[in-house]
Amino acid sequence: MATSIITKTVFFNATRETVWSFLTEREKIGLWFHPPKEDLAEGKDYELILTRDNGEKAKVCWGRVLEMHRPEKMIWTFTVNPLNGSLTTVTWVLEEVLCGTRLTLKHEGVEAAAGEAAMDLILSFDAGWDEHFAAMRKALSKGN
Repeated sequence: MATSIITKTVFFNATRETVWSFLTEREKIGLWFHPPKEDLAEGKDYELILTRDNGEKAKVCWGRVLEMHRPEKMIWTFTVNPLNGSLTTVTWVLEEVLCGTRLTLKHEGVEAAAGEAAMDLILSFDAGWDEHFAAMRKALSKGN
């Protein structure tokens, strides 16, 4: 049986530097994902924060930035509450294309981290990445 790796490839009409800023800078991450407490940095832990309707803030995903190769590649460890502290890995690869940037995300290790609950989480992450990339495309189109 093949390992379930979530792979997403999306295209943006923006330079790699601009897309990179949306992956690493606190304010810009918050436009399409959950904002971290500070800009992402290699070797540093991060926490992405959700603000609930009542104003309460909650840590929704967290991990450590393992590698940053501006503006080509970044690798994170990544976890959420349902993984009970088990870590997965997210790799981001940015490539120049004629019209802008091709971003490929590879999210690995969900099966090992989640056990029997893996398929539900894989489906949730798969749909979640689609939603977040749509939000990034919208934010980039506004010229942020």
